[in-house]
Amino acid sequence: MDTHLHHDHIESHLKSSDLLRDVVIGMSDGLTVPFALAAGLSGAVDQSSIIVIAGIAEVAAGSIAMGLGGYLAGKTEQDHYSSEVKREYDEVENLRHKEIEETKEFFANIGLSPALQDQATAEIAQDKDRWVDFMMKYELGLDKPDPKRATKSALNIGLSYVAGGIIPLSPYFFIADSVEALKISVVATLVCLFIFGYFKSKMTGVNPIWGALKVTLIGAVAAAAAFGVAKLFEAH
Repeated sequence: MDTHLHHDHIESHLKSSDLLRDVVIGMSDGLTVPFALAAGLSGAVDQSSIIVIAGIAEVAAGSIAMGLGGYLAGKTEQDHYSSEVKREYDEVENLRHKEIEETKEFFANIGLSPALQDQATAEIAQDKDRWVDFMMKYELGLDKPDPKRATKSALNIGLSYVAGGIIPLSPYFFIADSVEALKISVVATLVCLFIFGYFKSKMTGVNPIWGALKVTLIGAVAAAAAFGVAKLFEAH
């Protein structure tokens, strides 16, 4: 019973880690890129409607691109695992002596006596599927990926990007003057970046205040650079 409960805890932890990673990837870019775009356009145009159209187009394109990247990464992980499984089955069939030595080596490294190494290896080698699973996990360090991981990752990243992108654009929906809208966008986005950076850093074990300041600073610099470049070109 204890082993089963422990296993459930690990699986839940891993799934949560995958979701957290996806949200961090999508939300960080979703907050920063549309924010910089809106700031840059605010330095060049007066009408918020133009920024809204450009911003929505960017969020749509960005969420699709980011989601596709997550999907391809998930598929690559699955394809890599499948390729390694096929190779392990081939080695178990055709290089059995080599696999036996590698299995014994694993048990030797964890401190089993030679007699127990032989016994444990013989036990595992009786079942080909179990042996391959064992080698995948302990020789190669690979866990079987969730077959739905690629699709889930694409959705998580894409939706997180949209959620992040709406924040810096939202003032432009209600305020016609782009510079006035930018002022509110800056405050709202930097606050959200700080909160996002704080919780992201806390969950990943980094100093939360320093992590929050770093994320906020990156967003602020990107937006300021875009605004400055737009003003520079406008002047010429």
